[in-house]
Amino acid sequence: MPVTQEFIESLMKQNQMLLEQNNTLIEQVDSLSKTIDELNATIKELREQLNKNSGNSSKPPSSDGFKKVPKSLREKSGKKRGGQKGHQGTHLAVLSKPDEVKQYMHADCTSCPYRDKCAAKACVKETRNVIDAVVEMNITAHEKLCVEVCPLCGESKTGVFPKDVKANVQYGKNLQALVVAFNTVGAVSVNRLHEILGGVFNIPLSTGTIKNIVSRCAEKIKPSLDTIRRKLSESPLVHCDETGTNIDGKLHWVHNVSNGSYTYMTVSKKRGYEGIKSVGVLPDYHGIIVHDCWASYWKFDGVTHSVCCAHLLRELNGIIENHPEQVWAGKFKKLLLRMKKAKDKAVAAGKEALSMFTIQNYKREYNNIIKDAYGENPEPVKPKKKRGRVKRGKILALIDRLQKYKGAVCLFLEKLGVPFDNNQAERDIRNIKTKTKVCGCFRSRTGAEEYLGLMSFISTARKNGLDSYHAVKMALSCQTDQIFVGWL
Repeated sequence: MPVTQEFIESLMKQNQMLLEQNNTLIEQVDSLSKTIDELNATIKELREQLNKNSGNSSKPPSSDGFKKVPKSLREKSGKKRGGQKGHQGTHLAVLSKPDEVKQYMHADCTSCPYRDKCAAKACVKETRNVIDAVVEMNITAHEKLCVEVCPLCGESKTGVFPKDVKANVQYGKNLQALVVAFNTVGAVSVNRLHEILGGVFNIPLSTGTIKNIVSRCAEKIKPSLDTIRRKLSESPLVHCDETGTNIDGKLHWVHNVSNGSYTYMTVSKKRGYEGIKSVGVLPDYHGIIVHDCWASYWKFDGVTHSVCCAHLLRELNGIIENHPEQVWAGKFKKLLLRMKKAKDKAVAAGKEALSMFTIQNYKREYNNIIKDAYGENPEPVKPKKKRGRVKRGKILALIDRLQKYKGAVCLFLEKLGVPFDNNQAERDIRNIKTKTKVCGCFRSRTGAEEYLGLMSFISTARKNGLDSYHAVKMALSCQTDQIFVGWL
């Protein structure tokens, strides 16, 4: 069959049509492949988010719920569980002489006519003590006496009530201190306090009275809070942290600045620089601040920064668990732990600093691991015709932080007085979450400020050897000057 020109043109048209269909299919395949890659990335990100907990991320333990988090940042020491040799343990002991003594004889002696005679001669075979608390109400009547004619001067003389006895009927300092301690340290709500104290003491303490007692105590400690803030401003090192809380249905931020001796907490509507600045410590501070690398802290230029390495370990754990291909993360975690071990040994040996040779070796290894990390995570390619910065991802963002803030990460190694973590601030601010969980929220900004002021005062007192109940009692008695002698 002869090949005609018409047949050739028909084949060419069919070929052109097939080429166009093929190009269309190639574009569809490329588009579907891109969609699949995006979905896989989303699935991976969601799976990683699902696997996050307080042990491998910056999420608080309160977010774990009933999930079991078996892993800890602490490495096994190889020691047996329980108290170690040389450890001075504590046990239940009789702290004073008994207030009441009860004696028991054999059951056969109950109706015996010689019982009293035998009891007088009997010896104590064994003694068992029961320590209990006796809850009772005590009413003290203050009477002002009047002598109409003084034998010496002939004038009328009338007594004067103590300054803290102002009403015909009022509650004493012990009960008031108990109310404040329960409401703050105990995180007991006003309504529950009304119910508990009414049942235990049979005292009709109204919710309004409880609120007034707490408010009066918060007012009396304000001069002490100013002193605490000033002392923190003058200290060489402070810990900083922040956490969210609910006030009248709106999110607010509690900012904490503390160290081993003082605690100061305030509340603000803002979390960032303005909120931190409102605390009143960091704007004029020139010492070392330990924080969790929150971006707002880096805006304070006149300070020396130290990053919480416990946060870094948790982030590294998350990478190790969710991205096994990231070899550098395991190496960096081991490096941090070895650096901490070297620092702890030096402190235990009474050294003032590590040798420069040791520090330089660790920093050299630090640089090599970061170099390997960038090798495992190349720079993302910017898509064509797409504006803005390229998304780097959490892993690259962590690597960038480790490279940029190397000095702040390694500061605990260069200055042995700088702690490895920011646990001090986290412990001081943890009570906010407990209070929020128990009570739900603060009803007003004033109530939140009173609570934070009291907790700052009580935390400072506890750090200096005074229990919360007696600290509150002395504050109610206007004896804060006696509390602060020696440690403020």
